[in-house]
Amino acid sequence: MPSEPAPRRAAVLGSPVEHSLSPVLHESAYRALGLPWTYQRVEADADRLVEFVAGLGPEWAGLSVTMPGKRAALDVAASASDRAVAVGAANTLVHRADGSWYADCTDVDGVLGALRGAGGFRAGHRGLVLGAGGTAAATLAAFAELGLADVVLAVREPARAGEALETAERVGMPVSVRRLAELDLAAAAAAADVVVSTLPAGALDHQAGALARARCLLDVIYHPWPTPAAEAVTRSGGRVATGLDMLLHQAFGQVEQFTGRSAPREVMRDALQAAGGGVPLPL
Repeated sequence: MPSEPAPRRAAVLGSPVEHSLSPVLHESAYRALGLPWTYQRVEADADRLVEFVAGLGPEWAGLSVTMPGKRAALDVAASASDRAVAVGAANTLVHRADGSWYADCTDVDGVLGALRGAGGFRAGHRGLVLGAGGTAAATLAAFAELGLADVVLAVREPARAGEALETAERVGMPVSVRRLAELDLAAAAAAADVVVSTLPAGALDHQAGALARARCLLDVIYHPWPTPAAEAVTRSGGRVATGLDMLLHQAFGQVEQFTGRSAPREVMRDALQAAGGGVPLPL
């Protein structure tokens, strides 16, 4: 008789983390794969992440990392993927057999999967990114994979765009930085083949109508949904992806790296769709 798989552990680390939907995705995947694994939420800022990781034993398979610990996650790893280095942050830590940690940034997969699945995006030349935080950096790495060659980074304060610009330089992505308050947003959205908003909930509501002519919009917010920007684009016939699409697609790679098996994508999609209030999540 084949032996039963040994129980292992995984978790999502962040602060705040109590509302994370990552357990929905990972627990559904482990059940479908027949793995007696557990997955928990751990409240941890960057300092706590370093302490927590240092104390983990061989029963730990991997960690999902959300804000504010993604840069610390890259620092604690002994090795890292090229894209994690390019983004300057990691949302995935994989426990190697030798006890070391490997860092990856499946957020790039999240952006790519969301744009291709819900957004229907396949190819283009111009991109528009709103915001300059960690998700914007992952978006620039994804844009480089998509072959975009003309990207506008619209930010509230250009002086804070340094980390995103470092990512752009690492991936060879030409980027022009514009102050959001001074940008003709309607014209920029109409000229772009793809628009990604990484701004927090409510930040864009007063300008939502300016995005109406966007052909493809990824709004990384998923609660409350739909956002005014998403509604404006949908009414005008554009395609819209949500932060739930991004969350789903970034989790596939995490499950596969933690378990060494193919992610049960439909099972994970159905579980997240139910937890997210029924918002459709195309694969």
